[in-house]
Amino acid sequence: MIVILTGVAGAGKTTVGALLARDLAWKFYDADDLHPAANVEKMRRGEPLNDTDRAPWLAEVRETIRAAAAGGENAVVACSALKESYRAMLRTGPEVVFVYLRLDPPLAQARMAQRFGHFMPPKLARSQFETLETPTDALAIDASQPPEEIVREIKSGLAL
Repeated sequence: MIVILTGVAGAGKTTVGALLARDLAWKFYDADDLHPAANVEKMRRGEPLNDTDRAPWLAEVRETIRAAAAGGENAVVACSALKESYRAMLRTGPEVVFVYLRLDPPLAQARMAQRFGHFMPPKLARSQFETLETPTDALAIDASQPPEEIVREIKSGLAL
């Protein structure tokens, strides 16, 4: 199984994903690590990415998912996948399931403001919500909860 944690910046995808993967003894992949340098620099400047910017990144995330599945690996992937077309690209087979970490804009911005060393500044929070197409085919979890509770809900909701 490949569990993809989706949601806006600040939803806790990396934190929750790492905890879930550790708890399940699965591999963890953070899609932020797969962004081309040009994307990272654009976000550092406070400029939101567009579909053209995201295309090579999503292709890399897709290949990571395909390789994990082809190797029979169970994995957790943290990836915003804000649009349905992005999620469709990442849905490489029946082993892929989505978990949507739902969060409101004020909390997303507050969390982003508390992060240190991340390339995405808090002022991009709004653009994340403008791009977001709320998933309808994902397990939806309230991301305002403590990470350990979110992991418990994911495991319960996916019968893991």
